[in-house]
Amino acid sequence: MNTAPSLQWRLVVRLAALFVAGAAVLAGFLAWRAYDTADSLSDRELSLRAADLARYVTADGEARLVLPDTLQKAYADPASGDIFAIRQAEGRIVAASPPAFGQIVQRWAPTTEHAAYFRLDGLAGAGDYYGLGLTVDSAAGPLSIWVARAAGATALIHSFLEEFMFDIAWVIPLFMLLTLAVAVLAIRSTLKPIRDVSQVAASVGPASTSVRLPTANLPAEIVPLVGAVNRALDRLEQGFAVQREFTANAAHELRTPLAIVTAALDGLRPDAEVDKLKVDVARMNRLVEQLLSVARLDAVALDLSADVDLNEPAKDVIVSLAPWAVAQGRAIGFAAAGRPVVVRGNSHAIADAVRNLVENAVVHSPPGAEVTVAVHEDGRICVSDRGPGVTLEIRERIFERFWRGAGARSRGAGLGLAIVAEIMKAHGGAIIVGDAADGGAIFTLAFSPAALPAGGRG
Repeated sequence: MNTAPSLQWRLVVRLAALFVAGAAVLAGFLAWRAYDTADSLSDRELSLRAADLARYVTADGEARLVLPDTLQKAYADPASGDIFAIRQAEGRIVAASPPAFGQIVQRWAPTTEHAAYFRLDGLAGAGDYYGLGLTVDSAAGPLSIWVARAAGATALIHSFLEEFMFDIAWVIPLFMLLTLAVAVLAIRSTLKPIRDVSQVAASVGPASTSVRLPTANLPAEIVPLVGAVNRALDRLEQGFAVQREFTANAAHELRTPLAIVTAALDGLRPDAEVDKLKVDVARMNRLVEQLLSVARLDAVALDLSADVDLNEPAKDVIVSLAPWAVAQGRAIGFAAAGRPVVVRGNSHAIADAVRNLVENAVVHSPPGAEVTVAVHEDGRICVSDRGPGVTLEIRERIFERFWRGAGARSRGAGLGLAIVAEIMKAHGGAIIVGDAADGGAIFTLAFSPAALPAGGRG
């Protein structure tokens, strides 16, 4: 049994893995961009503050910083966490807040036009600071300005970002599941034409070789495969047609010489050798008739438009086969239904099915046994024998063409029961194999209720 996962399942699993990986990457990228943006905003704010400080440096006499009262109070407030230091090119400190920061930057190298970042650990017990230094033009000339803020000053921004990320974190799995559901529906819709083609392909058989797989709405990648299968079906149909034609022609060609041989044997003086030849020729005649029946069933649809009383074809078969059965040392019993059992079908085909069952039953019954044919009012014809029966293991295989069991007592070709199955299939019925009450097997031709006219149901 093939346990490989379906194409749909493979696509769903791979898409799910892709969505999970994509969601993880997206969440990581958003978090990284959020924190990077926060740090960039902080750095930009520090650069703007340095330019703002340079704007308040005067050039009258000695350079000095003149801040508005609001800015001066803001920088003087220890709680603000903002510090700065301004130094001229010659090394003089113009202004610093707090003064201790000015003493520190006094020892640092001059800044450049490009911002240089620094971290200051423990400024006079006030904690850690993070900042930058750069050279800014002013009215007093180029100035080295260092600005910094307390390391915890950005904690509020980071806290806000974390809260935002947690708030939208549940949206990502939900969006992923919604996208996956849409993808599954899209995959199912895309693969539906392929499933429809598979159902059509499953219906192709020896009796339906004219069926071709549809190519409408199929993906472009599948169309060449379906086209190749259809071309293979064309070749198979042609091969079956040639085979059926050959079988029918061969059977027809054999009928005339066999009839001549049979007539010649009938004109000879009876003896053991002639009797043996008659048996062989009779078997050949029966084989030819079976081959013709198979060819007709394969080539031409049965005409099922007639109303047939099942009692009639069954009785005709009994009348025609009774002498042959007596010659074989067996008897045939017939039990007709108490009233007409009418079905819509083909009388000759039904008689052929009953004949094959009766011949099979006579061959497999011991000498002196009786084969019983019974017609039931519910649309069944039962043929029972006293033979060895049919084991459960082979009850399906006995209806295959040319199949014969290892211990087969008949020298037939294995076509009789296959013909019966084809005839019942054409009538919309079934053939059922069971164990007879008195031993042996019982074969039942069960016509479907739909084939029974209203007055013919039991």
